[in-house]
Amino acid sequence: MTDTIPSWISADEVYARVSFEAAIRAIQRDLIAGIEPSKDFARSIQMVNHGQLILMPTQSSEFVGIKVLTLAPGNPTLGKATIQAVYLLMDALTLSPVAVIDGTALTTLRTPATSAAVADHLAPDQIEHLVVFGSGPQAWGHVEAMRAIRTISRVTIVDIDPGRATALVTRVAASGLNARVGSVDDVRDAQLIVCATTARTPLFDGSLVRDDSLTVAVGAYEPDARELDSELIRRAQLVVEDASTALREAGDLMIPIAEGVIESASLIPMRDIITGATLVDHQRPRVFKSTGMSWEDLVVASEVFRAS
Repeated sequence: MTDTIPSWISADEVYARVSFEAAIRAIQRDLIAGIEPSKDFARSIQMVNHGQLILMPTQSSEFVGIKVLTLAPGNPTLGKATIQAVYLLMDALTLSPVAVIDGTALTTLRTPATSAAVADHLAPDQIEHLVVFGSGPQAWGHVEAMRAIRTISRVTIVDIDPGRATALVTRVAASGLNARVGSVDDVRDAQLIVCATTARTPLFDGSLVRDDSLTVAVGAYEPDARELDSELIRRAQLVVEDASTALREAGDLMIPIAEGVIESASLIPMRDIITGATLVDHQRPRVFKSTGMSWEDLVVASEVFRAS
């Protein structure tokens, strides 16, 4: 690679270059090819005056990348996104920058793609009802990613802000899906549940969840925050990106472990599910708890760059 000014890849270009399905398949492909999430660098989270500054570095044989991400809980009231980010992609041999990518779009793409990559194995074959908690970009992205791996009959959006929930329902309905605003009780008949919120306490009663279902939780990434209660965690087959990372960051799991509800040894790496090293237990609920990891960004950022 020659020494040139790194290209800027905008949000529109990110979505135009790599679809949700392409991102899903890239994550599955690279995990099967040998990516070891357990060897990924740990991210750094720094508290700043109005939120968090998060640094997520990683490397592959071809590229080195780092995402600089901010989380500002007060942003929605200012008309701005809660999560904003920029991604710097570098050549692995020379460490020369080759691209700067809209990291917000990259996050909106890679997080649902990671969920769907493992949901492709964990979710029931037939999804009549998808319930999504949250109404932000991740909620929308998960609808798009899940419909890339399954046919979905109807979608229910649950959010504490009725206006935002209605806006997402309108967007989902415009894409051709049957969608409506609902409540926590809608989990009773859902085959697939997605939690993509900033909640710090459980969103619903885990005893209501069907045995043959998958719940994906992506919103909480701190030891004292969770979207799922201990009852669902107790019942479920538990899948994570990486056990060590989950035991450091995932309150959804760390809290039940501290309560004695589950043991850390019960956590299954998603790579084992995707490669078939561990079989899916269809006799009880499945839970995929994601904290988000740097290797996921690099897989999708690499795809975006190669598509230029």
